[in-house]
Amino acid sequence: MANPERVVVAGHPIVDVLAPSDDALAERLGLEKGTMTLIDGERAEQIYSSLGPATEVSGGSAANTAAGLASLGEPVLFIGKVAHDVLGEVFSHDIRAAGVRFDPSIPPKAEAGTGRCLILVTPDAEKTMCTNLGIGAMLDPDDVDAASIAAADVVYMEGYLYGDRHTDRAVEEIIRVASSAGTQVALSLSDPAWVDMNAASFDRILDRVDLLFANEEEALRMAGVRGVEEAAESLAKRCGTVAVTLGAEGSLVRTGSDVVHVQAAPVDHVVDTTGAGDSYAAGFLYGFVHGLGPERSARLGAVVASEVVSHIGARALRPLADLAKMSGLTA
Repeated sequence: MANPERVVVAGHPIVDVLAPSDDALAERLGLEKGTMTLIDGERAEQIYSSLGPATEVSGGSAANTAAGLASLGEPVLFIGKVAHDVLGEVFSHDIRAAGVRFDPSIPPKAEAGTGRCLILVTPDAEKTMCTNLGIGAMLDPDDVDAASIAAADVVYMEGYLYGDRHTDRAVEEIIRVASSAGTQVALSLSDPAWVDMNAASFDRILDRVDLLFANEEEALRMAGVRGVEEAAESLAKRCGTVAVTLGAEGSLVRTGSDVVHVQAAPVDHVVDTTGAGDSYAAGFLYGFVHGLGPERSARLGAVVASEVVSHIGARALRPLADLAKMSGLTA
């Protein structure tokens, strides 16, 4: 019997460590503010020891999107790899408690532990992330749940999985299975610096992507142009639908020659932008699988993102299904 999930999500399981910071700390540590940097275990310990009091919560870009979908009431499966350690137990408990199905094959012994992300949050709510992927970077084709992907309407992947890395093989397998089964493929470009590093790799798979998510800077760098409208037009020639988030300016969605502009949902005070794009993707994907259309899907994405940026942490603190209902954006 096919599993009930209409959405399958794949990404790196990560436990986030969020700490208030000032610009000087990021500069002193040699970090570029507002970007994500991959680090090894030794560097992770160095940065961690420099942080003040921190909050630890389960995260990971695609995992945040999966949790958002579950909070909206959408059954969802998460594909990722954790180690047999404390952080692996924390991540597994938290994502299941959020309502997401997670059935990984956990090796009893592994050289790498479960991934973690050290996040410096400055007073302007900007985030600087340092990520040690751990065993998540060893996701194999054998870890891919082909039957669930084939039975789903859409499979969504974070861009961090792709870019001349070990996990490229898993991404290729996910796309192969989805294409054979008629499952839509959705991809997030994840981070501007990641696009700079891996644009050639992304170029190999964009023509097999049906729904592309990017923020403005990611879209500009991937398309190699200076204007967001031009970037969306260029990318939409390769992907069926392109959704570009524009921060406080809302978002732009292009499907073929059709363009939709949606305003950001109002927020009394932006506290932490961690997970804003992940949450937008959750709302948009919910609308996508329920046939709400680009405009209403983008509006729902904006509503979901507005809840997440209003507090510390990358996941909603109240049921998103209630918020969607109040906004008149349920299926």
